Amino acid sequence: MGIFDRIQDFVDSSGEDNTLDRLEQFAGRSTPVTLEEIELSLPFSERVIRPMLVQMAERLTKLSPEKSRAAAEKQMEMAGKPNGWGAKEFTGMRFGAATVFGVIAFLFTVMSPDNAVYAPIAALVGAVIGFFLPVLWIRSKIQARQGSVIKQLPDAMDLLTITVEAGMGFDGALQKVADKWDNEISRAFGRVTQEMRLGILRRVALKNMSENVDVPDMTSLVAAIIQAEQLGVSIAKVLRVQSKQMRIKRSQRAEAEANKAPIKMLFPMVFLIFPALFVVLLAPALLIILETKGLSPLE
Repeated sequence: MGIFDRIQDFVDSSGEDNTLDRLEQFAGRSTPVTLEEIELSLPFSERVIRPMLVQMAERLTKLSPEKSRAAAEKQMEMAGKPNGWGAKEFTGMRFGAATVFGVIAFLFTVMSPDNAVYAPIAALVGAVIGFFLPVLWIRSKIQARQGSVIKQLPDAMDLLTITVEAGMGFDGALQKVADKWDNEISRAFGRVTQEMRLGILRRVALKNMSENVDVPDMTSLVAAIIQAEQLGVSIAKVLRVQSKQMRIKRSQRAEAEANKAPIKMLFPMVFLIFPALFVVLLAPALLIILETKGLSPLE
């Protein structure tokens, strides 16, 4: 791990952790603050759950290959590091969920005398399910983050374009967008500005953002900005073109979703609305037919 990676890990952890804010709160108190009070001010997940997951992961990740650890770190980055967790916490959560689900499945099977023979198989199945459930959870987080970035990027591009055209530098415009909102795109831009303050080149920081988000619109935007920087083209013009293209893509996505609406409405109409409508319309006629034949159900 290089020096920039270590610095970035420190920035990420310090950005998610509000230790300085808590220390400032305690500093204004007249009575001295103990370490126990500071520790108890942390959430339960930070005091108990996270250390347990880290310890479990440190013991078990030694047996896992380097590629799996890199893939876990990549997934956590793409998910935006929920709860401030990294690859170690995610790996610990997978093994912890496997242990919990395996034990629960084993106990439920043992409680039934007829199925006690299948307890080891049930425990194995439960462990496998628990091991892969966090993967589904992190994938849902990644998809939700990517969807948020796709929705928020056109508005962010408009503000970025206006700010640059008003005379502000590109780095300052990124910080302006990061300060304007509190969403996924603003946090991504804020991380770019933090990396540049640490001495990382702008194109490297932008590429890192593009890889962590993994959205085609963001990838094309970063590629256009890097190319404009290398060729000496005005970034304001590039941002104007990219902003226009993203607004067009947003309109196209809205039209595509609108075209899917009739197909999505078909199944509820066929299985829910039409049966109720048939009952209301055909039930009186059916009763009349039964009465004429002397088979009235009301008698």
